[in-house]
Amino acid sequence: MEFSEYFPIWNQLKPRQQETIADKVTFRAVKKGAILYSGIDCTGLLLIKSGQLRAFILSKEGREVTIYRLFDRDLCLFSASCVLRSIQFDITVMAEKDTELWVIPADIYKQLMEQSAAVSNYTNEIMASRFSEVLWLVEQIMWNSMDKRVASFLLEEAAIEDASLLHITHETIANHLGTHREVVTRMLRYFQSEGMVKLSRGVVELTDRTKLKNLSGA
Repeated sequence: MEFSEYFPIWNQLKPRQQETIADKVTFRAVKKGAILYSGIDCTGLLLIKSGQLRAFILSKEGREVTIYRLFDRDLCLFSASCVLRSIQFDITVMAEKDTELWVIPADIYKQLMEQSAAVSNYTNEIMASRFSEVLWLVEQIMWNSMDKRVASFLLEEAAIEDASLLHITHETIANHLGTHREVVTRMLRYFQSEGMVKLSRGVVELTDRTKLKNLSGA
């Protein structure tokens, strides 16, 4: 499938605008763990064909916390933060799985935003969605206890993978939640003692989703 089939507002662009973006967009295939953006350069907008990306911030102490994740057909806007006036985000974007994507040059997209109301409105919708996710994260950190956050994360991960057997380390969970591995390990052992999960090396198996949902408040 071509770029035009993945870009949501392709049909709202004028033929000349379609030609401009089609000529400049580039296709990339990246491996799991690849860093696509680190807050230094204006990489461009990333439109995912297949795979999964993770956007996170890094504290001065080196702890990570996930802001949002992106999946098939999602557009990563903040990897081209230079197109956003007076807004800068010091984030990192990493491939969580092998990913195929298109890179839209920032200057081309900025040009389209100035020419097309459809592109401008679409961009504002993405910004609003991402800010909502950030505010939700702040709310989780401020008001929810760690056991609720870990339970919510496990349920989210199970939904993403469509599986109860999660191949994930305690360190990875800690990085998503912005906490220490030891805290996650303590929570998971408690969950195991309550029959909610079963632990083995590099694997967390969800054995009672109902209990996890009740704990998370979902």
